[in-house]
Parts: sequence; C-alpha cells; structure tokens
Amino acid sequence: MTTRRMTRVTIFALAAAAATLAHAADATDPAVKARQEAMETIGKNMKSIADMAKGKADFDAQAAGAAAAVIAETADKVPGLFETRADDPESEAKPAIWEDFGDFTEKSEALQAAAGSADMASLDALRNSVGEIGRTCKSCHDDYRVKN
Repeated sequence: MTTRRMTRVTIFALAAAAATLAHAADATDPAVKARQEAMETIGKNMKSIADMAKGKADFDAQAAGAAAAVIAETADKVPGLFETRADDPESEAKPAIWEDFGDFTEKSEALQAAAGSADMASLDALRNSVGEIGRTCKSCHDDYRVKN
C-alpha cells in the first residue's frame, strides 16, 4: 500500500473514531449505548495504532498488538449487539443493518479477521495492517452508518 493511500485510510479511521467518541455518551437506549461503547472501544484502539503509523506516537509493538487484539475481540461482539433492532435519536445505525444483517455480520467478521491477523512486529508491518483494518471499518461505515 502506498503511503498516500495508507494516510487516507488512516485519516478516515481517525475521523470515524472521533465521531463515534463524540456521540457515545448521548444515547439513552441501553442497546444503542452498548453499541456505541463497542464502537468507541474500536475507535480508541484504532486511533492508538493509527497514531503510531503516522508517527504521532512512538511505535510500541506490544501496545499495538494489544490494541489490535481489542479491536478483534470487540468486532466479534458487534453482530450480537445489533441483533435486536433498537433506535435512539443519537443512533448512527442505518436501517440497512437489519435489512441485510448477513452482510453486516460478514463485514464485522472481516474487521475481526483483519485485526486478529494484524502484524504489529515492526512499524512497516503496522502501517500495512492499519490500512487493512481501516478499509474494513470504512466498508461497514459506508453502508451501515449515518454520516453526520
């Protein structure tokens, strides 16, 4: 992946993480709040590894690996958090999630796989992994998240 392409994916991931963090505290429906908290967890950990990839934070292979593991573990829980359709004025979930729950689940599984197989042993490997993880985030957000 080119540095320019990786930068664009990283910028998207950071913007998505920031937007998720901004809205997580506002939901009142418990199911929606739980979803937002899971997305906040993914966003915080994505920001951590993206900051390393961009040189905004020192590279730490152990911390990067731990962040990727948390992303994978949380992604595994995402479909279960969306099984029951719940709504809240602060929800950013599109109805399309429940209209094509199979695809939504596949995209969550892709995130879990990308994060679970991420190579965080070196800065170059981390940069490639951040790009792949970011692409999986973007593919789901493009189809299933309301853009604010």
